[in-house]
Amino acid sequence: MNTVPNVVQSPASGDIKILRELAKQLAEIAADPVQEQRRELWSRHFSLEKTRTPVLVSVTIWTAWGRQTFGDHAMQCADPFFRGHERELRMRLFQAGLGDDFIQEPWVMQRAALLGDWDSPWGLRFERNEPDMDGGAYKPRAPLTDWQDLEKITPTPHGIDRQETARNVERITEAIGDILPVDVVPGPSGPFYCDLNADLATNLARLRGLDRLMMDMHEYPDELHALLALMRDGVLANNQAAEEAGDYSLTTQYNQAMTYALELERPAPNSNPRRRQALWGFCAAQEYTLVSPRFHEEFLLQYQRPIIENFGLVHYGCCEDLTRKIDILRSVRNLRSIAVAPAADLAACAGQIGTDYVLSWRPSPAEMVCCDWDEDFVRAAIRQGLNVCAGNVAHVLLKDIETVQDDPTRLARWVRIVKEIVNE
Repeated sequence: MNTVPNVVQSPASGDIKILRELAKQLAEIAADPVQEQRRELWSRHFSLEKTRTPVLVSVTIWTAWGRQTFGDHAMQCADPFFRGHERELRMRLFQAGLGDDFIQEPWVMQRAALLGDWDSPWGLRFERNEPDMDGGAYKPRAPLTDWQDLEKITPTPHGIDRQETARNVERITEAIGDILPVDVVPGPSGPFYCDLNADLATNLARLRGLDRLMMDMHEYPDELHALLALMRDGVLANNQAAEEAGDYSLTTQYNQAMTYALELERPAPNSNPRRRQALWGFCAAQEYTLVSPRFHEEFLLQYQRPIIENFGLVHYGCCEDLTRKIDILRSVRNLRSIAVAPAADLAACAGQIGTDYVLSWRPSPAEMVCCDWDEDFVRAAIRQGLNVCAGNVAHVLLKDIETVQDDPTRLARWVRIVKEIVNE
């Protein structure tokens, strides 16, 4: 009598089935003609053409709501590697349901295995006291407490573990590569020193402590200049080595929106090598929000400029108030976009920015979706803000969403309201 042998499934087979179903959904969405319409919109917008105001919501794991919604507990894959890809796919599918102007590209990303310690990017380990509640404030413990320890600062060189990267690429390609191409990138959007890890301000405050940094500008200006110069040179060396190794591509760029502009090539997977001049660059100075424009220039911007001016176009700003800094930012020759955070004076910024740069308006998420839901208030606030920057080349970005009070439908409703007002 013939018997059917037992089929022993790989432990990963269930994970792959989950990923393939998600990838098929995303591939269908990415093929929708609306994605090309959004590419055209963002390209013209970031080339300072007057368009319909783009609307964007930032969906990220780095907030309390993001961790609650897309944390490991909410995923189905057992393998941590596949679980990470499941998270990315689910976040993109969630974003696609919001109806904003986020472009769903027809590929998935696999980060290369960068060499370097994220908790010790300058040779001294960053430690902190964690909060008692999710989303609470942590207290950092700055390691550079004595200027004599300045000699211990060691920049991280550019390097990639090619073997580990190849193994990871092979795994995800075998799982879903026939559905969506796999784009291999060095890190979140570039080499080890990129984005907030390269803006100097972020790691400087972590090295010295924010309160001590404020005093350094008065009490130890020479030592602070020496540290900034060392960090600038370290970032420049890391970025230059990455470029020489061919590890920049059209997807290793970032501007807190969509990395399009008529002056630049469109993002495309596995498009390395590219020079930084072909890409968007990002810079911020959140820790300097209360620093005067003069000290901001002396103790930060003059060190940031050599880094960011290697890129084709630059966005400047994240959550900091730049109301008094617009004038000094004009010294960045390739500046294209400026953040106007909730704490900033929108009218004052709009008047200074004019049509010289893109105005990235970030209304307060607390007022929009985090602390109750008041549709009438949202309509009034958005209408007022858009009227203020009616003469600017502006987009609306809702970011840093710590909570939606267990009502994620608020995000799609917010997008609908904003787009209704934009199209009035």
